[in-house]
Amino acid sequence: MSTGLTLDCGALIAIERHDRRATALVESMRRRGGRVTVPTAVVVEWWRGQRGPIARLLDAFDIESLDAELARLAGQALALVPAGPSAVDAVVVASAARRGDAVLTGDLEDLEALSAVFPGVRILSLAKMA
Repeated sequence: MSTGLTLDCGALIAIERHDRRATALVESMRRRGGRVTVPTAVVVEWWRGQRGPIARLLDAFDIESLDAELARLAGQALALVPAGPSAVDAVVVASAARRGDAVLTGDLEDLEALSAVFPGVRILSLAKMA
């Protein structure tokens, strides 16, 4: 099992909507002492004028800044995969790869394409958890 969990936008939306599967996976990771990370690029994608309790959802996670090294890793990964994954997708998988995390996503196809560049990253699909 990975040491942590990285969330993409789909995972944040699932948690925001109180999806039991996503919430249980995050809580399980925490109980085992694992880190739950949200890259800042995901915050850009998710944040749409959030207010109140939903805006504080991010307080529960480690927010990872996009530094030059992470940006280069993500850009290199995008160059190696067929069109489809976005820059945010690449940041998510590159971020997880740096820590040996698994990724929780609602976008299995694009993130699996990127995991070919980062073979140590396990992609967990919200759809397959149903």
